[in-house]
Formats: sequence, C-alpha cells, structure tokens
Amino acid sequence: MHILVLGGAGMVGRKFIERLARDGGLGGKPVTRVTAQDVVPASPPPAAPFDFETVVSDLSIPGEAEKLIATRPEVIIHLAAVVSGEAEANFDKGYRINLDGTRYLFEAIRKAEGYTPRLVFTSSVAVFGAPFHEKIEDEFFTTPLTSYGTQKAIGELLLCDYSRRGFFDGVGIRLPTICVRPGKPNKAASGFFSNIIREPLNGEEAVLPVSDQVRHWHASPRSAVGFLIHAATMDTAAIGPRRALTMPGYSCTVAEQIETLRKVAGENVVKRIKRETDPVIDKIVAGWPRNFNPQRALALGFKAEANFEEIIRVHIEDELHGTFVK
Repeated sequence: MHILVLGGAGMVGRKFIERLARDGGLGGKPVTRVTAQDVVPASPPPAAPFDFETVVSDLSIPGEAEKLIATRPEVIIHLAAVVSGEAEANFDKGYRINLDGTRYLFEAIRKAEGYTPRLVFTSSVAVFGAPFHEKIEDEFFTTPLTSYGTQKAIGELLLCDYSRRGFFDGVGIRLPTICVRPGKPNKAASGFFSNIIREPLNGEEAVLPVSDQVRHWHASPRSAVGFLIHAATMDTAAIGPRRALTMPGYSCTVAEQIETLRKVAGENVVKRIKRETDPVIDKIVAGWPRNFNPQRALALGFKAEANFEEIIRVHIEDELHGTFVK
C-alpha cells in the first residue's frame, strides 16, 4: 500500500508516519511506500519498514497535485493548510493554500481516470460560528466567523460532492484543538492552549492571551493520529452522504486547564504562566465553539481522551519521557 501524506512535515503528519512505521501496516494491509509532501522536507521515521520519500512542493501551485498523485497512492491524508491565525492575517495566502490547494487536489483525482483513493481531509471545529448551543450537535449549521473556518467549510462541501460523484472515497474529520502540541509555538490562534502547558513543563514562561474563562474543545496528538488511522480504514458506507464528522474531544476552560496542570505538576510550574491579553487572539477565539456532542463520530468508532489530565499525561509520556521541570 502506498500512502501520500500532504503536510507530512507538520506535527500531526510526522506522528502519523511514525505510527505507520511502528505498526508496519494500515488496516491489516502492509504499507510498502509513504510519500510525505510539504513546503519543507519531512524527516524519515526511524526504522521504517517501507520506502519513504519526501517531496518539497506547494500544493497551491497548478500542476503540483497531478505530480503527487501520478503514482496513484491508495490512501491520501490531506493535512496541508495555513493555520488559523495566519489565514486570518493573510487573506490571500489563506484562500490560496487552504481552498485553492484543496480544489487542485480534488480536481487532479477527478481527472485521473479509474482512480478512486480513500481521501482523509482534515477540517476544523472552526467551521461552526456563534450563536452556539451549549453543546454543538452533529446537525448544527456551519456558519464560520473566520476565514480559516470558511475555507475549511468549503473544503467539506467539496469533499461531500466529489465523494457523492464517486471521484474518491472521502472522509472529513473536524479536529479539535490538538493539545499539547510539541515543539515551538506556531501561528495558530489556538496555540496558547498548548503553550501554557508545554512551556511551563519545560521550565519556561508562557503567555496566556485570553481570559481564564475561555472554554474550548481539545484532543491530544495521539488521538489525532488515531482519528486519521480510523478515517483511512473505516467502512465509509456507514457514514452516508454527510462525509464530514466532528471528532470527539474534551471541553474545558483555561482555568480548568491550569488547575489540572497544578494537580499534575505543582504550583511552581503553574507560576510560569503570565497573563498578557491579546485583543486579536481574544476576538478570534470568541467566535469558536466551546463544546460538542459528537454522536456520529463516537458511534462510528472514533475515540479521544475523557479528561484534560489524560491529555497532559499523554504529552509527558510521549514528548518528555515521563518527566518535566518542577
């Protein structure tokens, strides 16, 4: 089996490929080749039992998608995107990469005669906009209040239509905010949710740009990889025509995040969080949903953490080798 990972140098893409290397297969089938595409080179996973290729390209350039699917990979994982804060700050770039790049990919597959891959498209809970219910149900309408959410919502509609027409077998997964992200802070508006956990555990200060009462929907990187694997291998006959699914997660306030960090790591770690309100981030986050009732995804077998303590402990186990700076 050949798997193409678009955005393969990013955190979730890297972890997905590492999981493939550990498992050696996907859905009971051996993986023989993985192609990781991104705007920067992707690192090969250690001890991979398959051929690994990294491709440096820009999916939003006409003709690039055709090159990437020329070898007809059976599974395509579409993670490539400009993150929320950057898409809001740079309107042209957000639409070029998040919308045009996706459309070019879908069109390249459509025009490849006799080719019908499984395509997993990573969307976002940013497709929903206020006013919100206490818990967002699967039937809640998509009225995004950011450019990023709008770009993802359009991608979902295209995914459903191209799947309906039989051009590919698509599954859209609306990711919660993935927390705790390893590495350095990125330009995502949601990045602070990870920063206020990750940096203090590393002995560094972190800035909290919003109120403690901000509530949000979270899942760990480990869960995100699990979502991708399940979406790539599940029986899509059970999904029906609505191919976009809200992934499970855990809803909590920033105050609850901090209190959980205090419980796990102690007061000295929590003291490394500094409060500096950022009106731009505050406005973006105010337009995001806070809690969900993802019954369709749960019924179809998707799983995530049951509480925020699990999310912190996953980070300590997977990224910090079980220890942290007290």
